[in-house]
Amino acid sequence: MRYYVRGAASEFGSVVSNNISVGGLGFNSDKYIAPQTPLMLEIDVLSKVLHPVGKVAWCQALPRSYRNSLGVEFVEIDPLEKHYLEDYINMQTNRF
Repeated sequence: MRYYVRGAASEFGSVVSNNISVGGLGFNSDKYIAPQTPLMLEIDVLSKVLHPVGKVAWCQALPRSYRNSLGVEFVEIDPLEKHYLEDYINMQTNRF
């Protein structure tokens, strides 16, 4: 996925999400991003790119590392994209 702080589009970050749900996602980053910071997201899910808007719910330094773990809550998501994400998550959880 890619993200940038809303209003600072020139500073994209690319990361791999370590968890995702219909309500938000988590990832690790080299940057500290303060809670409540709005993020524009581009999430690759199979053959589709979703574009929700999120806000940082929490950001914690990872032990023995210069990286941070972040939790992002979706605050705006297109209903069709939300349905697509929900189907994807259900497909992944029903595989096992």
